[in-house]
Amino acid sequence: MKEFQLGEFEELVLLTIGILNNVAYSIAVKDEMEDRLNRPVSLGALHTALKRMEGKGYLKSYFGESKEERAGRPRKYFEITATGKKALLFSKETRDSLWNAIPASNWQSSLKGI
Repeated sequence: MKEFQLGEFEELVLLTIGILNNVAYSIAVKDEMEDRLNRPVSLGALHTALKRMEGKGYLKSYFGESKEERAGRPRKYFEITATGKKALLFSKETRDSLWNAIPASNWQSSLKGI
């Protein structure tokens, strides 16, 4: 189903939001992704992806309480919608299907010497 196809970065962002559960705001998502993936994440790219996925209905956002240390600005939190969960499941099933289609003999022989 094309409507549920995710790019790699979108998939990683959704998975990270799932990991963070109720504390998924942009800086927390960025930090978690960098820690887990051991690679830098552009905050601009992250904001673009969050906005795009919210527009697709994969995410919904809400504002937390205002914080004095943030000059009274509330944090914007994200959570995965039912549609976002379907997109993640579709992505996982697609990847699993591809992994399972690799002949074991080809896979094992190509790993020798690594």
